[in-house]
Amino acid sequence: MNASPLALLGGEPLISTAGPHFSWPPITEQDRAAVARQLTEAVSIPDRSGVVADLEDALTSCLGVRHVITTCTGTAALHSMYAACGIGPGDEVIVPALTFHATATPLFHLGARPVLADVDEHGQLDLDDAAHRLTARTKAVIAVHLWGLPEDMDALTGFADRHGLLLLEDGSHAHGATWNGKPVGSFGAASAFSLNGPKPLSAGEGGFVATDDTDLYYQVLLHGQYNKRCRSEIPAAHPLARFAVTGMGLKLRIHPLAAALALAQLPRLEGYLKGRQAIAERMLAALEQVPGIGVPQIAAGARPSWYGLPLRYDPAALGGLPPARFLDAVHAEGATATDRPGSTCPLNTHPLFQRPGALLPGYADHQGPGERDFPVAGQVHAGTVKLPVWHRDRDQPLADAYTAALAKVARHHKDLLP
Repeated sequence: MNASPLALLGGEPLISTAGPHFSWPPITEQDRAAVARQLTEAVSIPDRSGVVADLEDALTSCLGVRHVITTCTGTAALHSMYAACGIGPGDEVIVPALTFHATATPLFHLGARPVLADVDEHGQLDLDDAAHRLTARTKAVIAVHLWGLPEDMDALTGFADRHGLLLLEDGSHAHGATWNGKPVGSFGAASAFSLNGPKPLSAGEGGFVATDDTDLYYQVLLHGQYNKRCRSEIPAAHPLARFAVTGMGLKLRIHPLAAALALAQLPRLEGYLKGRQAIAERMLAALEQVPGIGVPQIAAGARPSWYGLPLRYDPAALGGLPPARFLDAVHAEGATATDRPGSTCPLNTHPLFQRPGALLPGYADHQGPGERDFPVAGQVHAGTVKLPVWHRDRDQPLADAYTAALAKVARHHKDLLP
Protein backbone atom coordinates (compact mmCIF):
# COMPACT_ATOMS: atom_id res chain seq x y z
CA MET A 1 0.00 0.00 0.00
CA ASN A 2 1.36 3.41 -1.01
CA ALA A 3 1.81 5.54 2.09
CA SER A 4 2.78 8.70 0.26
CA PRO A 5 1.11 11.85 1.60
CA LEU A 6 0.97 13.29 -1.93
CA ALA A 7 -2.59 13.79 -3.13
CA LEU A 8 -1.65 12.51 -6.58
CA LEU A 9 -0.85 9.17 -4.92
CA GLY A 10 -3.86 9.00 -2.65
CA GLY A 11 -2.97 11.40 0.14
CA GLU A 12 -5.02 14.34 1.37
CA PRO A 13 -4.76 17.51 -0.75
CA LEU A 14 -3.60 20.66 0.96
CA ILE A 15 -6.24 22.86 -0.67
CA SER A 16 -9.89 21.86 -0.73
CA THR A 17 -11.32 25.27 -1.63
CA ALA A 18 -13.09 25.12 -4.99
CA GLY A 19 -11.58 27.22 -7.78
CA PRO A 20 -11.06 29.41 -9.56
CA HIS A 21 -8.55 30.61 -6.99
CA PHE A 22 -7.56 33.74 -8.89
CA SER A 23 -9.54 36.05 -11.14
CA TRP A 24 -8.83 39.55 -12.43
CA PRO A 25 -9.79 42.35 -12.39
CA PRO A 26 -11.72 42.78 -9.14
CA ILE A 27 -15.10 44.19 -10.21
CA THR A 28 -16.83 46.45 -7.69
CA GLU A 29 -20.10 48.36 -7.62
CA GLN A 30 -18.04 51.43 -8.52
CA ASP A 31 -16.92 49.70 -11.73
CA ARG A 32 -20.44 48.62 -12.60
CA ALA A 33 -21.75 52.13 -12.00
CA ALA A 34 -19.01 53.68 -14.14
CA VAL A 35 -19.76 51.39 -17.09
CA ALA A 36 -23.55 51.83 -16.71
CA ARG A 37 -23.14 55.61 -16.56
CA GLN A 38 -21.03 55.54 -19.70
CA LEU A 39 -23.79 53.67 -21.52
CA THR A 40 -26.03 56.71 -21.11
CA GLU A 41 -23.29 59.22 -21.96
CA ALA A 42 -21.62 57.84 -25.09
CA VAL A 43 -20.82 54.45 -26.58
CA SER A 44 -18.71 55.95 -29.37
CA ILE A 45 -16.18 58.75 -28.93
CA PRO A 46 -14.43 59.80 -32.16
CA ASP A 47 -12.30 62.55 -30.61
CA ARG A 48 -10.34 63.18 -27.43
CA SER A 49 -13.21 63.96 -25.08
CA GLY A 50 -15.24 62.48 -22.26
CA VAL A 51 -14.03 59.31 -20.60
CA VAL A 52 -11.28 58.80 -23.20
CA ALA A 53 -9.73 62.17 -22.42
CA ASP A 54 -10.13 61.57 -18.69
CA LEU A 55 -8.37 58.20 -18.89
CA GLU A 56 -5.55 59.52 -21.05
CA ASP A 57 -5.03 62.48 -18.71
CA ALA A 58 -4.90 60.16 -15.70
CA LEU A 59 -2.42 57.81 -17.39
CA THR A 60 -0.26 60.75 -18.46
CA SER A 61 -0.09 61.85 -14.85
CA CYS A 62 0.72 58.36 -13.58
CA LEU A 63 3.58 57.86 -16.03
CA GLY A 64 4.92 61.41 -15.92
CA VAL A 65 4.83 61.74 -19.72
CA ARG A 66 3.37 64.41 -21.99
CA HIS A 67 1.12 62.24 -24.14
CA VAL A 68 -0.97 59.07 -23.90
CA ILE A 69 -3.11 57.68 -26.73
CA THR A 70 -5.52 54.86 -25.90
CA THR A 71 -6.09 52.00 -28.35
CA CYS A 72 -8.42 49.03 -28.72
CA THR A 73 -5.77 46.46 -27.68
CA GLY A 74 -2.18 46.24 -26.51
CA THR A 75 -1.26 44.72 -29.88
CA ALA A 76 -2.70 47.80 -31.58
CA ALA A 77 -0.67 49.99 -29.21
CA LEU A 78 2.53 48.20 -30.21
CA HIS A 79 1.60 48.48 -33.90
CA SER A 80 0.94 52.22 -33.59
CA MET A 81 4.12 52.78 -31.60
CA TYR A 82 6.30 51.07 -34.20
CA ALA A 83 4.57 52.85 -37.08
CA ALA A 84 4.85 56.23 -35.37
CA CYS A 85 8.58 55.71 -34.93
CA GLY A 86 8.93 55.40 -38.69
CA ILE A 87 9.83 51.72 -38.60
CA GLY A 88 9.14 50.32 -42.05
CA PRO A 89 10.33 48.10 -44.89
CA GLY A 90 13.85 46.79 -44.36
CA ASP A 91 14.21 48.13 -40.84
CA GLU A 92 15.24 45.82 -38.02
CA VAL A 93 14.23 45.89 -34.36
CA ILE A 94 16.00 43.93 -31.63
CA VAL A 95 13.39 41.91 -29.70
CA PRO A 96 14.05 39.54 -26.78
CA ALA A 97 13.47 35.97 -27.93
CA LEU A 98 11.36 35.24 -24.84
CA THR A 99 8.17 37.30 -24.84
CA PHE A 100 4.54 37.23 -25.97
CA HIS A 101 4.40 37.18 -29.76
CA ALA A 102 2.59 40.55 -30.05
CA THR A 103 5.78 42.31 -28.96
CA ALA A 104 7.12 41.49 -32.42
CA THR A 105 4.31 40.52 -34.81
CA PRO A 106 3.21 44.11 -35.65
CA LEU A 107 6.64 44.60 -37.23
CA PHE A 108 5.72 42.09 -39.94
CA HIS A 109 2.77 44.29 -40.91
CA LEU A 110 5.10 47.26 -41.38
CA GLY A 111 7.50 45.38 -43.64
CA ALA A 112 10.14 45.41 -40.90
CA ARG A 113 12.03 42.50 -39.41
CA PRO A 114 12.04 41.48 -35.76
CA VAL A 115 15.60 40.39 -34.97
CA LEU A 116 15.49 38.06 -32.00
CA ALA A 117 18.21 38.16 -29.36
CA ASP A 118 18.67 35.64 -26.59
CA VAL A 119 17.91 36.37 -22.95
CA ASP A 120 20.02 35.85 -19.86
CA GLU A 121 19.33 33.31 -17.10
CA HIS A 122 16.81 35.73 -15.57
CA GLY A 123 14.81 35.98 -18.79
CA GLN A 124 15.93 39.53 -19.59
CA LEU A 125 17.50 40.71 -22.83
CA ASP A 126 21.12 39.59 -23.19
CA LEU A 127 22.78 42.79 -24.37
CA ASP A 128 25.95 41.00 -25.47
CA ASP A 129 23.94 38.73 -27.74
CA ALA A 130 21.90 41.72 -28.94
CA ALA A 131 25.09 43.61 -29.83
CA HIS A 132 26.20 40.76 -32.11
CA ARG A 133 22.91 41.02 -34.02
CA LEU A 134 23.15 44.72 -34.87
CA THR A 135 23.40 45.70 -38.53
CA ALA A 136 23.24 48.93 -40.48
CA ARG A 137 19.47 48.35 -40.69
CA THR A 138 18.88 48.12 -36.92
CA LYS A 139 16.65 51.00 -35.91
CA ALA A 140 15.39 50.19 -32.41
CA VAL A 141 15.55 47.89 -29.43
CA ILE A 142 12.54 47.06 -27.28
CA ALA A 143 12.60 46.42 -23.55
CA VAL A 144 10.02 43.89 -22.37
CA HIS A 145 9.11 43.95 -18.67
CA LEU A 146 8.02 40.31 -18.63
CA TRP A 147 5.72 39.17 -15.79
CA GLY A 148 5.87 42.75 -14.46
CA LEU A 149 9.58 42.49 -13.50
CA PRO A 150 11.34 45.65 -14.73
CA GLU A 151 14.26 45.32 -17.09
CA ASP A 152 17.54 46.99 -16.13
CA MET A 153 16.72 50.31 -17.74
CA ASP A 154 20.11 51.82 -16.93
CA ALA A 155 21.77 49.09 -19.00
CA LEU A 156 19.22 49.30 -21.81
CA THR A 157 19.37 53.09 -22.01
CA GLY A 158 23.14 52.91 -22.23
CA PHE A 159 22.95 50.20 -24.90
CA ALA A 160 20.56 52.22 -27.04
CA ASP A 161 22.62 55.40 -26.67
CA ARG A 162 25.90 53.67 -27.54
CA HIS A 163 24.49 52.19 -30.72
CA GLY A 164 22.29 55.11 -31.79
CA LEU A 165 19.05 53.14 -31.46
CA LEU A 166 15.55 54.11 -30.51
CA LEU A 167 14.69 52.63 -27.13
CA LEU A 168 11.09 51.42 -26.94
CA GLU A 169 9.22 49.64 -24.14
CA ASP A 170 6.58 46.94 -23.95
CA GLY A 171 5.03 47.49 -20.53
CA SER A 172 2.03 45.20 -21.08
CA HIS A 173 2.67 43.30 -17.82
CA ALA A 174 4.09 46.19 -15.85
CA HIS A 175 1.58 48.93 -15.05
CA GLY A 176 2.84 50.81 -12.00
CA ALA A 177 6.23 49.05 -11.97
CA THR A 178 9.24 51.33 -11.50
CA TRP A 179 13.00 51.33 -12.03
CA ASN A 180 14.91 53.48 -9.53
CA GLY A 181 11.65 55.25 -8.74
CA LYS A 182 10.82 56.12 -12.35
CA PRO A 183 7.76 54.49 -13.94
CA VAL A 184 8.28 51.73 -16.45
CA GLY A 185 7.13 53.12 -19.78
CA SER A 186 8.75 56.52 -19.33
CA PHE A 187 12.32 55.64 -20.35
CA GLY A 188 12.13 55.12 -24.10
CA ALA A 189 11.11 57.27 -27.03
CA ALA A 190 7.72 55.59 -26.61
CA SER A 191 6.09 52.72 -24.76
CA ALA A 192 3.11 50.47 -25.35
CA PHE A 193 0.85 48.89 -22.74
CA SER A 194 -1.97 46.36 -22.81
CA LEU A 195 -5.21 46.81 -20.85
CA ASN A 196 -6.32 43.24 -21.59
CA GLY A 197 -8.36 41.36 -18.98
CA PRO A 198 -5.74 39.95 -16.59
CA LYS A 199 -3.29 42.86 -16.77
CA PRO A 200 -2.59 44.84 -13.54
CA LEU A 201 -4.68 47.67 -14.98
CA SER A 202 -7.57 46.24 -16.95
CA ALA A 203 -10.15 47.61 -19.37
CA GLY A 204 -11.26 44.12 -20.39
CA GLU A 205 -9.69 44.94 -23.75
CA GLY A 206 -7.58 47.97 -24.57
CA GLY A 207 -4.14 49.45 -24.67
CA PHE A 208 -2.24 52.72 -24.91
CA VAL A 209 0.91 54.36 -26.20
CA ALA A 210 2.89 56.81 -24.04
CA THR A 211 5.48 59.30 -25.25
CA ASP A 212 7.04 62.68 -24.54
CA ASP A 213 7.57 63.37 -28.26
CA THR A 214 4.79 65.51 -29.70
CA ASP A 215 5.54 64.71 -33.35
CA LEU A 216 5.56 61.00 -32.52
CA TYR A 217 2.22 61.55 -30.77
CA TYR A 218 0.78 63.00 -33.97
CA GLN A 219 2.03 59.97 -35.89
CA VAL A 220 0.32 57.63 -33.41
CA LEU A 221 -2.91 59.57 -33.91
CA LEU A 222 -2.65 59.22 -37.66
CA HIS A 223 -2.03 55.51 -37.40
CA GLY A 224 -5.33 54.64 -35.75
CA GLN A 225 -7.32 57.68 -34.63
CA TYR A 226 -8.22 59.46 -37.87
CA ASN A 227 -10.61 62.35 -38.71
CA LYS A 228 -12.16 64.24 -35.79
CA ARG A 229 -9.44 63.49 -33.29
CA CYS A 230 -6.62 64.16 -35.72
CA ARG A 231 -8.25 67.34 -37.06
CA SER A 232 -8.72 68.69 -33.54
CA GLU A 233 -5.24 67.83 -32.23
CA ILE A 234 -2.77 68.20 -35.09
CA PRO A 235 -2.14 71.93 -35.68
CA ALA A 236 -3.30 73.14 -39.10
CA ALA A 237 0.20 74.43 -39.88
CA HIS A 238 1.85 71.08 -39.14
CA PRO A 239 3.02 69.12 -42.23
CA LEU A 240 0.98 66.11 -41.12
CA ALA A 241 -2.29 68.03 -40.81
CA ARG A 242 -3.25 67.40 -44.43
CA PHE A 243 -3.57 63.69 -43.63
CA ALA A 244 -5.92 64.23 -40.68
CA VAL A 245 -9.16 63.09 -42.32
CA THR A 246 -7.89 59.67 -43.40
CA GLY A 247 -4.82 59.18 -41.23
CA MET A 248 -3.26 55.87 -42.29
CA GLY A 249 -6.73 54.40 -42.73
CA LEU A 250 -6.95 52.33 -39.54
CA LYS A 251 -9.38 52.67 -36.64
CA LEU A 252 -7.73 51.44 -33.43
CA ARG A 253 -9.41 53.57 -30.78
CA ILE A 254 -10.57 52.26 -27.41
CA HIS A 255 -14.24 51.56 -26.73
CA PRO A 256 -15.72 54.04 -24.23
CA LEU A 257 -17.06 51.24 -22.01
CA ALA A 258 -13.57 49.79 -21.77
CA ALA A 259 -12.18 53.24 -21.01
CA ALA A 260 -14.77 53.66 -18.25
CA LEU A 261 -13.72 50.39 -16.62
CA ALA A 262 -10.01 51.26 -16.78
CA LEU A 263 -10.63 54.74 -15.39
CA ALA A 264 -12.62 53.30 -12.49
CA GLN A 265 -9.85 50.77 -11.79
CA LEU A 266 -6.93 53.21 -12.02
CA PRO A 267 -7.29 54.88 -8.59
CA ARG A 268 -7.06 51.42 -7.03
CA LEU A 269 -3.95 50.35 -8.94
CA GLU A 270 -1.50 51.53 -6.30
CA GLY A 271 -3.38 49.61 -3.62
CA TYR A 272 -3.38 46.51 -5.81
CA LEU A 273 0.38 46.83 -6.29
CA LYS A 274 1.12 47.27 -2.60
CA GLY A 275 -1.01 44.25 -1.78
CA ARG A 276 0.70 42.16 -4.46
CA GLN A 277 4.12 43.25 -3.24
CA ALA A 278 3.36 42.14 0.31
CA ILE A 279 2.05 38.75 -0.77
CA ALA A 280 4.84 38.25 -3.32
CA GLU A 281 7.44 38.86 -0.62
CA ARG A 282 5.70 36.34 1.61
CA MET A 283 5.63 33.75 -1.19
CA LEU A 284 9.26 34.34 -2.11
CA ALA A 285 10.34 33.87 1.50
CA ALA A 286 8.38 30.61 1.74
CA LEU A 287 9.89 29.22 -1.46
CA GLU A 288 13.46 30.44 -1.17
CA GLN A 289 14.81 27.24 0.42
CA VAL A 290 12.56 24.76 -1.40
CA PRO A 291 14.74 22.35 -3.42
CA GLY A 292 14.16 22.43 -7.15
CA ILE A 293 12.50 25.86 -7.04
CA GLY A 294 14.36 29.05 -7.97
CA VAL A 295 12.78 32.38 -7.11
CA PRO A 296 13.29 35.56 -9.16
CA GLN A 297 16.07 37.85 -7.98
CA ILE A 298 14.72 41.39 -7.83
CA ALA A 299 17.25 44.17 -8.44
CA ALA A 300 17.55 46.80 -5.74
CA GLY A 301 16.16 49.50 -8.04
CA ALA A 302 13.20 47.48 -9.28
CA ARG A 303 9.62 47.62 -8.08
CA PRO A 304 7.67 44.90 -9.92
CA SER A 305 3.95 44.95 -10.66
CA TRP A 306 3.84 41.16 -10.04
CA TYR A 307 1.63 40.31 -13.01
CA GLY A 308 2.74 36.81 -12.14
CA LEU A 309 5.34 35.08 -9.98
CA PRO A 310 7.70 33.19 -12.33
CA LEU A 311 9.67 30.41 -10.67
CA ARG A 312 12.47 28.29 -12.14
CA TYR A 313 11.95 24.57 -11.79
CA ASP A 314 15.15 22.50 -11.72
CA PRO A 315 14.46 18.79 -12.39
CA ALA A 316 18.05 17.82 -11.56
CA ALA A 317 17.54 18.92 -7.95
CA LEU A 318 14.54 16.57 -7.68
CA GLY A 319 16.02 13.42 -9.13
CA GLY A 320 15.10 14.27 -12.71
CA LEU A 321 11.37 14.58 -12.00
CA PRO A 322 9.84 15.99 -15.22
CA PRO A 323 8.14 19.41 -14.93
CA ALA A 324 4.82 18.02 -16.15
CA ARG A 325 4.80 15.33 -13.44
CA PHE A 326 5.74 17.91 -10.80
CA LEU A 327 2.91 20.17 -11.96
CA ASP A 328 0.41 17.29 -11.96
CA ALA A 329 1.29 16.66 -8.32
CA VAL A 330 0.94 20.35 -7.43
CA HIS A 331 -2.47 20.48 -9.12
CA ALA A 332 -3.55 17.38 -7.21
CA GLU A 333 -2.76 19.25 -4.00
CA GLY A 334 -5.43 21.74 -5.06
CA ALA A 335 -3.07 24.47 -6.31
CA THR A 336 -4.80 24.47 -9.68
CA ALA A 337 -3.85 28.04 -10.66
CA THR A 338 -0.18 27.02 -10.89
CA ASP A 339 0.77 26.82 -14.55
CA ARG A 340 3.49 26.93 -17.16
CA PRO A 341 3.61 29.73 -19.76
CA GLY A 342 1.99 28.80 -23.05
CA SER A 343 1.97 31.46 -25.78
CA THR A 344 4.58 33.52 -23.90
CA CYS A 345 7.49 31.45 -25.09
CA PRO A 346 10.61 31.59 -27.29
CA LEU A 347 9.39 33.33 -30.45
CA ASN A 348 11.56 31.15 -32.67
CA THR A 349 9.35 28.16 -31.81
CA HIS A 350 6.33 29.77 -33.51
CA PRO A 351 5.85 28.79 -37.18
CA LEU A 352 5.10 32.44 -38.00
CA PHE A 353 8.63 33.45 -37.05
CA GLN A 354 10.23 30.47 -38.78
CA ARG A 355 8.30 30.88 -42.05
CA PRO A 356 6.45 34.23 -42.05
CA GLY A 357 6.08 34.02 -45.84
CA ALA A 358 3.45 31.30 -45.45
CA LEU A 359 1.00 33.96 -44.23
CA LEU A 360 2.69 37.21 -45.22
CA PRO A 361 3.64 37.30 -48.92
CA GLY A 362 6.19 40.07 -48.41
CA TYR A 363 8.31 37.62 -46.43
CA ALA A 364 8.27 34.78 -48.96
CA ASP A 365 12.08 34.80 -49.16
CA HIS A 366 12.64 35.32 -45.43
CA GLN A 367 14.36 32.48 -43.60
CA GLY A 368 13.55 32.77 -39.92
CA PRO A 369 15.39 31.32 -36.94
CA GLY A 370 15.40 27.63 -36.17
CA GLU A 371 13.36 26.03 -33.41
CA ARG A 372 16.51 25.29 -31.39
CA ASP A 373 18.08 28.72 -31.68
CA PHE A 374 18.26 30.96 -28.58
CA PRO A 375 19.13 28.21 -26.11
CA VAL A 376 18.88 30.29 -22.95
CA ALA A 377 15.38 31.47 -23.86
CA GLY A 378 14.46 27.84 -24.38
CA GLN A 379 15.92 26.79 -21.04
CA VAL A 380 14.26 29.62 -19.13
CA HIS A 381 10.87 28.87 -20.69
CA ALA A 382 11.16 25.12 -20.19
CA GLY A 383 11.87 25.60 -16.50
CA THR A 384 9.29 28.31 -15.75
CA VAL A 385 6.44 27.52 -13.38
CA LYS A 386 4.16 30.45 -12.67
CA LEU A 387 1.98 31.33 -9.69
CA PRO A 388 -0.64 34.05 -9.41
CA VAL A 389 0.03 36.90 -7.00
CA TRP A 390 -2.96 37.93 -4.93
CA HIS A 391 -3.46 41.43 -3.51
CA ARG A 392 -5.75 41.17 -0.46
CA ASP A 393 -4.83 40.33 3.12
CA ARG A 394 -7.62 37.76 3.18
CA ASP A 395 -5.88 35.90 0.32
CA GLN A 396 -2.71 35.30 2.37
CA PRO A 397 -3.86 31.85 3.59
CA LEU A 398 -4.46 30.77 -0.01
CA ALA A 399 -1.06 32.12 -1.10
CA ASP A 400 0.53 30.25 1.83
CA ALA A 401 -1.28 27.07 0.81
CA TYR A 402 0.05 27.37 -2.73
CA THR A 403 3.66 27.73 -1.60
CA ALA A 404 3.09 24.85 0.85
CA ALA A 405 1.82 22.71 -2.04
CA LEU A 406 5.01 23.29 -4.02
CA ALA A 407 7.13 22.59 -0.94
CA LYS A 408 5.19 19.40 -0.18
CA VAL A 409 5.66 18.01 -3.68
CA ALA A 410 9.35 18.92 -3.67
CA ARG A 411 9.79 17.30 -0.25
CA HIS A 412 8.17 14.04 -1.38
CA HIS A 413 9.42 14.07 -4.96
CA LYS A 414 10.99 10.62 -4.63
CA ASP A 415 7.49 9.14 -4.36
CA LEU A 416 6.88 10.33 -7.92
CA LEU A 417 10.00 8.85 -9.46
CA PRO A 418 9.89 5.51 -11.32
